[in-house]
Amino acid sequence: MELIKKITAGLKAATEASVALLALAVVLQVLFGQGQAFFPVDVVGNIVTLTTQLGSHGLVGLVAITVLAVLFTKK
Repeated sequence: MELIKKITAGLKAATEASVALLALAVVLQVLFGQGQAFFPVDVVGNIVTLTTQLGSHGLVGLVAITVLAVLFTKK
């Protein structure tokens, strides 16, 4: 049982770090624009594409977005 708690805590920490890096990437792209030498990825464009793809699948996309929102907001 202790092993499962450690794995869960590690995954939670990794997820929180990933969300923080994603937020930082969005802010950097807004401030400096797309395609800078230090960060050549279109983060905002990728998020928009993902949201569009999920939204075009109707109910499945809505369920997927809901699950992701619950997972990221659950404390």
